[in-house]
Amino acid sequence: MAVKKLSILGSTGSIGRQALSLTEDLGIEVTAISCNSNIELLEEQALRHNPGVVCVVDEDAALTLKERLKTTGTRVLSGKEGLLETAMEEESDTLLNAIVGIAGLEPTLRAIESKKNIALANKETLVAAGALVMGEARKHGVRIFPVDSEHSAIFQCLEGAHLKQFRRIFLTASGGPFFGRTLSELRDVTPQQALNHPNWRMGNKISVDSATLMNKGLEFIEAMWLFDAVPEQIEIVVHRQSIIHSMVEFCDYSVIAQLSLPDMRIPIQYALSYPGRASSAARPLSVEAISKLTFERPDTEVFCCLEACVEAAKKGGLAPAMVNAANEIAVRLFLEGKISFIKIGEIAKKISSEAVDSGEYTLEDVLLADGEARRKVESILGM
Repeated sequence: MAVKKLSILGSTGSIGRQALSLTEDLGIEVTAISCNSNIELLEEQALRHNPGVVCVVDEDAALTLKERLKTTGTRVLSGKEGLLETAMEEESDTLLNAIVGIAGLEPTLRAIESKKNIALANKETLVAAGALVMGEARKHGVRIFPVDSEHSAIFQCLEGAHLKQFRRIFLTASGGPFFGRTLSELRDVTPQQALNHPNWRMGNKISVDSATLMNKGLEFIEAMWLFDAVPEQIEIVVHRQSIIHSMVEFCDYSVIAQLSLPDMRIPIQYALSYPGRASSAARPLSVEAISKLTFERPDTEVFCCLEACVEAAKKGGLAPAMVNAANEIAVRLFLEGKISFIKIGEIAKKISSEAVDSGEYTLEDVLLADGEARRKVESILGM
């Protein structure tokens, strides 16, 4: 089951870079890599790992990279179609999807159709279309391995147990850089402040999501699909130290937790080496690090993105896809300095409250709902 040949979407991002560094130690062959536009780093990665295929979504940048790699024999693809072709690259047995946003959904589905296992770091895939994706995975007999530290923790805690034996999932959250602040204290937050996470170094979008706690709301929905849970079985707990990455309570009230220092190489490596475990370059956990572990309830009035996600999860259907889309556009506008930090949560909550349960849906339905939510946000903001 351990990965032998790997394709990576988003290889120049934080998860992608760390995954590439692990492939050498794990003896995994890299068959395809992609990025949006960072061709300098992608060129370095291509020369080091010698994949058969590279993809650059930006078509102009792809032309430049194609010229640079013309003597290597590596195929250079571009655009959305190139990304989908990369996801289906025939040599790989596993796709690591580490791109950001709804753009990761269709490549995941194409890889599943190609009977590849999925190492999933793109949470929007399951948030926007969990029923569709999990149904396709069952149909094609492939596994989805979580890469997020929290979902990896839950996955590890559930090893050897039947899913029906667990009662609750305790999904831990660091609380982000603004935990304990009031709404009035958050009105003048700048993008630079929101990107300054206390425990993790991540990309801009996920850092803002962590600051609003939207990231935890998205993980709430993702956990439902990964572990066949209902909303009432998942509790979000703020754990500032980021040592316990999540916990599972079983039917006999035993609780199992997964602990480690905050280091994404651990969950990435577990997804790539499952069902085995390999030695890690991560630092070991010391007794001093666990001498004081604290747990608190999140403030859903201040961090209303959480409430928006839980409400959408309970409605089901296309509601999560719409909340996710609203958040994506709101975060972009915040980073561009066009809206305030607290406006992100207000937008997410409004879209969630207006969403209705659509029942069963197709990929086309998801993409239409995504577009509708984005237009609604622009209308709300008078854009």
